[in-house]
Amino acid sequence: MKIVVPGGTGQVGALLRRSFAAQGHEVVVVSRTPQVLERGVRQVSWDGRSPGAWHDEVDGADAVVNLAGRSVSCRYTDRNLRQMMDSRVASTRAVGEAVAAARRPPAVWLQMSTATIYADTRGPAHDEASGVIGGEEPHVPLYWEYSVRIARRWEEALADARTPGTRKVALRSAMVMTPDRGGVLDYLLRMARLGVGGPVAGGGQYVSWIHGADFARAVDLLLSRDDLEGPVNLAAPGPVPQRELMRDLRRAWGRRPGMPATRWMAGLGAWALRTDPELLLKSRRVVPGRLLEAGFQFDHPEWAGAAADLAEAVRRR
Repeated sequence: MKIVVPGGTGQVGALLRRSFAAQGHEVVVVSRTPQVLERGVRQVSWDGRSPGAWHDEVDGADAVVNLAGRSVSCRYTDRNLRQMMDSRVASTRAVGEAVAAARRPPAVWLQMSTATIYADTRGPAHDEASGVIGGEEPHVPLYWEYSVRIARRWEEALADARTPGTRKVALRSAMVMTPDRGGVLDYLLRMARLGVGGPVAGGGQYVSWIHGADFARAVDLLLSRDDLEGPVNLAAPGPVPQRELMRDLRRAWGRRPGMPATRWMAGLGAWALRTDPELLLKSRRVVPGRLLEAGFQFDHPEWAGAAADLAEAVRRR
């Protein structure tokens, strides 16, 4: 297939580029910043919102996988939150306009979304059928509500695109765990190495995750199954409390100690890492209902085994 990947230069983009190229697909990355990419992967430029020569790549492509959007690994200032919103909504609208203008539109458009769209919970897990969309929990900070608003606007931009000939899927992704530098696992391992990877604020908040290899395989399934559209949770079936996530990661890395942290300490640590404590404190308990119904089998369904596999991959890199 010919697959166009807007925003394909980040962690998830690198994962999918490698996977697509290894399968022999023609891969075209659409990005703001030129980079050296894998052999066989082409790159064209855009500004994330305007038409341009990149429209020609969409016309006649088999699939578009849009990953564009400002990284969430930052401090949640008003400016950064606005950039997160604008970059996601504008790029999704731009892709929709390119698909709508194509004489030969792609058969499928996979649009990145986020499992953060669901409500903070330590109760029953959210699936696509019964999950509760967040944004109105009285116990959460106001800026957490804004992050849910970003997710909702992101998916609304996908739904509003007038592309009747193209199947659309919203990828409600959990934390994608890969051994690559700069990804979420890299940050967690850094904490484990420093001995501060213990329970945060008690550690009872759930973390939803997915091994990068399973993420890539799930994307392959969604590209090929023309009966699947709408929101799909990309998460392993075994979300775990944060204290267990870090315990298993410390064990996988050599039984490092893990000093616990209060909510205040988590905020200070997040500030030092130039990120936001929401990523540590919000309870994301999400399960992949539609993937399991479609017969998808996870190679890494449980975190302890996934952590051991990922830690070994990091040692080999």
